[in-house]
Amino acid sequence: MSRIVKHPVIALLDAGTTFKEVRQIHAKFVIDGTLNDDHFVGQFVKAVALSDQKYLDYAEQILDRSDKPTLFALNSMIRAHCKSPVPEKSFDFYRRILCSRNDFKPDNYTVNFLVQACTGIGMRETGLQVHGTTIRRGFDNDPHVQTGLISLYAELGCPDSCHKVFDSVSSPDFVCRTAMVTACARCGDVGFARKLFEEMPEKDPIAWNAMISGYAQVGESRKALDLFHLMQLEGVKVNAVSMISVLSACAQLGALDQGRWAHAYIERNKIKITVRLGTTLVDLYAKCGDMNKAMEVFWGLEEKNVYTWSSALNGFAMNGLGEKCLELFSRMKQDGVTPNAVTFVSVLRGCSVVGLVDEGQRHFDSMRNEFGIEPQLDHYGCLVDLYARAGHLKDALGIIQRMPMKPHAAVWSSLLHASRMYKNLELGVLASKKMLELETRNHGAYVLLSNIYADSDDWDNVSHVRQSMKSKGVKKEPGCSVMEVNGEVHEFFVGDKSHPRYTEIEAVWKDISMRLRLAGYKADTSPVMFDIDEEEKEDALCLHSEKAAIAFGIMSLKEDVPVRIVKNLRVCGDCHQVSMMISKIFDREIIVRDRNRFHHFKDGHCSCNGFW
Repeated sequence: MSRIVKHPVIALLDAGTTFKEVRQIHAKFVIDGTLNDDHFVGQFVKAVALSDQKYLDYAEQILDRSDKPTLFALNSMIRAHCKSPVPEKSFDFYRRILCSRNDFKPDNYTVNFLVQACTGIGMRETGLQVHGTTIRRGFDNDPHVQTGLISLYAELGCPDSCHKVFDSVSSPDFVCRTAMVTACARCGDVGFARKLFEEMPEKDPIAWNAMISGYAQVGESRKALDLFHLMQLEGVKVNAVSMISVLSACAQLGALDQGRWAHAYIERNKIKITVRLGTTLVDLYAKCGDMNKAMEVFWGLEEKNVYTWSSALNGFAMNGLGEKCLELFSRMKQDGVTPNAVTFVSVLRGCSVVGLVDEGQRHFDSMRNEFGIEPQLDHYGCLVDLYARAGHLKDALGIIQRMPMKPHAAVWSSLLHASRMYKNLELGVLASKKMLELETRNHGAYVLLSNIYADSDDWDNVSHVRQSMKSKGVKKEPGCSVMEVNGEVHEFFVGDKSHPRYTEIEAVWKDISMRLRLAGYKADTSPVMFDIDEEEKEDALCLHSEKAAIAFGIMSLKEDVPVRIVKNLRVCGDCHQVSMMISKIFDREIIVRDRNRFHHFKDGHCSCNGFW
């Protein structure tokens, strides 16, 4: 695309130009004969198409009236459409280039914009075809095309292809390296991404944001926050994209203090709160168990979309506030916001946590009947969980058997947990076997099955399950509890004594244990799957990471500050009982987020109301 002198009026077109002004400029060009020049037509088409996506159709009409559309004009339409909601339309103009009477040949700009269009479409087959086109037309060594291909394969989730393209670049420039860092971080290869990142002589905000986002996506939240602090020390400009990744990392860790600091940083530096950033803020407070602040942010947002509403709904469901979830859902519909598939996952979870079976079934049916949304696997999983939690195990099994798609392990997991809760050995064995057919190394299925047998004092089968785990090399995931004290994140692992204040923690826990026993505590030893005596079982329970975290929280936090804990596993029955009793005896609020939901313990009660 050669440089062409711009018409001074065309240079005035930008995102703020109204449609009326576009038509006035068009009329002027028609009257004074400017559009008799094919090159000026190309300039005008490009300016209109790129000024606002709403004007794409009008730009196409201008192009259609040109007797001899230039390659520049057709490339401009490909470029405009590749960034639009309908990137596939870029290929209409590519075909016009191939069929042109002027015998046009696609150039490197054409191919580069097509690669970008494929990235927007996200279809592997189309992407491979376009890559083939770049090779066939001799543009596979063009640096812009190579960079685009790396981004394309990252979008398609093909890290090996990203590496192949990157390895073919003889001297990758700054933009190419940044694209590769972004691609690897996005595909979860944060090790290689960090190596490449450290080797970059210059790092722009895109590279920093990619690394922080990559760590957050793979669950390495502490590394994400560490890198963000380093980014600040380096004086790199922080934007909304950076803060979205930082807030996501805080949400994963349940690091409320750091999340509050990040929120204050946004306000202090006047970073514009976009819909996505606002939604992430709502999600942060919800996942840290502070729904009051989450809703304060929610109602204060100037603009909300369906994902913002869904995030708030999911927050209520996670925190055991099913009725408030349904109230907000009614408000959402009253405000004219159409729910999507994500919304209904939150709504069904809200019904499940409080046992509203009929209400949940009604909302499930309304997906298809009222909103034309075909229920997917996640929705059926929520429906199974709804019936199973409420004790309707046979109904839950019937739903699984009638599902129009093959159930995944999570569906059977819901039935398995409920089978243990309601002591249904037959269904528990069935659910565990189905889970293990799908995920042969799922340690949770083995442990739950073992516990079901242990509940029935069937120690022969407990031993059989343990031997089966051992022979297949399946190990139980160690329990880990994470908590934040004064902005610092602390991790506790089951049986681990490496914490620098472990001696104090152990002393505090002994005092807590004594007061628990005086209050009538009797250990629930059912989570311990070994055939050992009760005293040994109680000793094993004392090693649970959640208890060490509670002791540390009580000794480290002010009395009016809730003890907030994030667990990687479900809360066991004994830890649940202990947390309820401690909340009453010590008059402390304890908030635990396990892998399934929140438990708010206060005054000897839990928000789960028995539905955990």
